[in-house]
Amino acid sequence: MKIAFAIVCPMLFLAGFVDSIAGGGGLISLPAYLFAGLPIHTAIGTNKFSSAFGTGLSTFRYIRQKLVLAKLAVPSVAFGFLGSAIGARLSMLASELLLQSLLLAVLPAAAFCVLNKRLFKGGTEDELTADKKTFFIVMASALAIGMYDGLYGPGTGTFLIIAFTALAKMSVRQANAHAKVINFSTNIAALFVYLLHGQVLFPLGIAAALSNMLGNYLGSSLVLSKSERIVKPIVIFVLLLLLAKIIFDIKIF
Repeated sequence: MKIAFAIVCPMLFLAGFVDSIAGGGGLISLPAYLFAGLPIHTAIGTNKFSSAFGTGLSTFRYIRQKLVLAKLAVPSVAFGFLGSAIGARLSMLASELLLQSLLLAVLPAAAFCVLNKRLFKGGTEDELTADKKTFFIVMASALAIGMYDGLYGPGTGTFLIIAFTALAKMSVRQANAHAKVINFSTNIAALFVYLLHGQVLFPLGIAAALSNMLGNYLGSSLVLSKSERIVKPIVIFVLLLLLAKIIFDIKIF
C-alpha cells in the first residue's frame, strides 16, 4: 500500500496541475491508479473520488473570477449529470477487457487533442451570451461527453473545451471555466454509482484528493501557452507507459 501512495499522490498532483490548465488530467490520474495495481473498476471509482475535489476547487475559482454564465452552467450541469450517471452504469456492466480496449483506443485521440494547439483556438474574451445556438451546443456537449466521462473519463475536460471553443466560439478561459462546472457534476454523478458498488478505496483516494487539489490550485492560475512545455512531456510519457501496460495486460502479443 505504501508503494501505491508513492505512485499515486505525485501523479495526482501533476494530473490536477495539467487538468486545471487544459483538461486531460485523467490521462495522468487514471493510469496512476492502474500502475499502483488497483483493479480497473476500483481505479476508475477512486479516480472519480479524488478528481472531484480538485475539479471542485478549480470550479470555485473560475466562478469567483466571474467566467461562468449561470444561464449556461446550471442546465448544463443537469445534462452532464444525467449523461455521466448513464455512462457510469454502463461501465459497471462492461468487462475489464472491454474497458482496457476502450482506453487503448481513446487515449491516443485524447492525447492528440491535448497536444494540438489549433483545437484550442476559440473566440475572444468578450462577454458571453447564451443564444439558442450556444445553448444547444453546450447542452448537447454536456450530455454526450458526460456519458463518456461516466463510462471511462480520460480527456473529458479537454473534449468539452474543444467543443466550446470550436463550436460555441467561447474563449479558452470561458470554455475552461464552463468545462470545469460540467466536469465537476459528471464526476459527482459517476462517483455516486461507484460508491454504491463499493469501488472506491478511501485511504488512497483521500490522500490523492489532497494532492490533486494542490495541483489544481497551482495550475489554475497559469496561462495555457506558458504551461505547454510542462504539459506535453507529462502527457506523452504517461500515455506511452499506459499503452505499454495495457498491451502487456491484455496479451496482444
